[in-house]
Amino acid sequence: MISLLVTSSVFGNNKQIPRKYTCDGEDVNPPLEIEGIPQNTKSLVLIVDDPDAPMGTWEHWNVWNIPPTSKIKENSIPGVEGMNDFAKHSYGGPCPPSGVHRYFFKIYALDKELSLPDQSSKKDLIESMEGHVLARGELVGLYSR
Repeated sequence: MISLLVTSSVFGNNKQIPRKYTCDGEDVNPPLEIEGIPQNTKSLVLIVDDPDAPMGTWEHWNVWNIPPTSKIKENSIPGVEGMNDFAKHSYGGPCPPSGVHRYFFKIYALDKELSLPDQSSKKDLIESMEGHVLARGELVGLYSR
């Protein structure tokens, strides 16, 4: 599996996510940069989740059919947004009840576009990606209230 380098101009790997990108701020997605996308990539997938949530991994944002690009802009809708655990089709920023939580910004390069309804969950998304992932990478941000 090829590795993608996923970075952000507003926080480093395993570093604090600025308040602006959380439920305590503007609650908009942070900008992301992606390096190493294979030439035969047809689309990107972005999954943002929190494995430290009290009731199990919490889905903050699921986006697919993102055109292959080296940048996902701040406060953007880069592709088709699926259903997150806030029951919304949008980015839901970090909002931990207590303690420091880790937020994984995972990017997948696929060899096709996906045919999924926008009501799809992360589980549906992962199933439809199976056998089509060319490369993946992640950036981990931290946040506490």
